[in-house]
Amino acid sequence: MLDLVTVREGGTVAQALALALQTAQHAEALGFTRYWLAEHHNMESIASSATAVLVGYIAGGTQRIRVGSGGIMLPNHAPLVVAEAFGTLAELYPGRIDLGLGRAPGTDALTMRALRRNRVETEEDFPRDVAELQALLGDTRPGQRLVANPGAGTHVPIWLLGSSLFSAQLAAQRGLPFAFASHFAPQMMMQAIEIYRSTFCPSKTLAKPYVAIGVPLVAAPTDEEAQYLASSVYQRVLGILTGERKKLQPPVADFVARLSERERGAIADFLGLAVIGGPATVHDAFTRLQEITGADEFILVCDLFDAQHRLRALDIARQAWPLDAAAELRTN
Repeated sequence: MLDLVTVREGGTVAQALALALQTAQHAEALGFTRYWLAEHHNMESIASSATAVLVGYIAGGTQRIRVGSGGIMLPNHAPLVVAEAFGTLAELYPGRIDLGLGRAPGTDALTMRALRRNRVETEEDFPRDVAELQALLGDTRPGQRLVANPGAGTHVPIWLLGSSLFSAQLAAQRGLPFAFASHFAPQMMMQAIEIYRSTFCPSKTLAKPYVAIGVPLVAAPTDEEAQYLASSVYQRVLGILTGERKKLQPPVADFVARLSERERGAIADFLGLAVIGGPATVHDAFTRLQEITGADEFILVCDLFDAQHRLRALDIARQAWPLDAAAELRTN
């Protein structure tokens, strides 16, 4: 599960944070593997900007599920600060913390300048910062002068995230797990997965490629209700594409029918991997995705306006896609 900690129309940030914890507890009870939170800034509809703080909040309110970032936008932070924050989390919640890293700013140009001050990012910075983080979270070496404390020796698992080919190549070179952001940019997914798998170099932490893909989910008892509930997601996507970002809006009947052909096409491109429907539709869509991608994990993104509908959608997904069935398909 990937949570943007969405603020709903008429709701508050505090309510969004409480729902995130409730959803994480529900996902844990259903047997989900991870609960990740994404770093975004200067968006009134998203309350996950202080991502490391939220990772601690969710981990503290759950018992077993892994909790992490999907991701920390590394250009916004010094590697030492990230290592100390996630090293602290790893000491508080041993064996349960993931560190997903992205190389995008996760915001607009004005906020990017406020976050980075006068720093100008180059193509070489991200690989260098990833290597520095790996060293800071690894075992301390003789004569090492810069030590993350907490952080050193925690070996927090690092994932590379991406919506293009760059991070796929870097993850393969470093022998790291790779998560593709197909929940909003599915166009290059298959090419990125192929490059990652074909060029993968085994490492101390990972013997063979490991791929996760982002999957938008809107599940309901019937296909018709799912399409109706998905209109909240369509409104959000349209707002992102037009620059009119709002809090998550309630569903609207026949919303798609009111759109222009161009708007419908843009939403379809954005949500190309979306799974929207009743239990049978969800099962069939998951099966096709697994067969096409061979993904080791699906990262579900499920933001419905009504909190109970969101929890129900996870129930439907879990029932439609039993964990033993998913494991069998991966094996075959």
